Amino acid sequence: MNISLKGEVILVTGASRGIGAEIAKTLGSSGATLLGTATSDEGAVRITETLKTMNIAGQGYRLDVSEADECANTLADIEESYGPITVLINNAGITRDNLLMRMKEDEWDDIMNTNLKSVYRLSKLVCRNMMKARSGRIINLTSVVGFLGNAGQSNYAAAKAGIVGFSKSLARELGGRNINVNCVAPGFIDTEMTQSLAEEQKKTLINQVPLGRLGEVSDIANTVLFLSSDLSKYITGSTIHVNGGMLME
Repeated sequence: MNISLKGEVILVTGASRGIGAEIAKTLGSSGATLLGTATSDEGAVRITETLKTMNIAGQGYRLDVSEADECANTLADIEESYGPITVLINNAGITRDNLLMRMKEDEWDDIMNTNLKSVYRLSKLVCRNMMKARSGRIINLTSVVGFLGNAGQSNYAAAKAGIVGFSKSLARELGGRNINVNCVAPGFIDTEMTQSLAEEQKKTLINQVPLGRLGEVSDIANTVLFLSSDLSKYITGSTIHVNGGMLME
């Protein structure tokens, strides 16, 4: 089945590589106007060039999602050039791993500001126009770590679990305006980060997955595609786990 997103104006944060890049290409290839963000000018140019090569309308923007003014200014630029955002994909995130006894406050704060507060900030910026239109989708990328925990990632796990609670609350606030808010929780996905792991570490990860392999970025992108479309119009406040059976709910 071909899923058409023609007419949608979609913003994907953290779209220059990995899962975000695949989401941008998948949604753009389905007919949407696609705006993607990166933390550097080079990353933004790379997004623009990729979209152009694939004949996808849209462009890349440099954006630090932890900066309130940058978020507001970028959203204003997008709306002036392309119109109101109809689907928001909050994907941008970082890691600052450390055991709690050694974790510095800035390692905690950096994760909260980038991974969690940005979701609040960008969702707030787009929801006014969505409410006026009585239509919209907000899809937030969380993680299996937010449900299982992981040693050395108390900050990351807390932020990802916070995204789930935020999304459920926002889904209740916006449901009456026909706006769906959902989460996608990836497990261990084959990206640059996992590719850099030693073979023994990879083996340890895979042993936790009943399907016996890492996921692919397309597995996440296709789930986001489904949630961005009318096929998911009666789903809100939910989390779809894409983890090969590592966590079963």
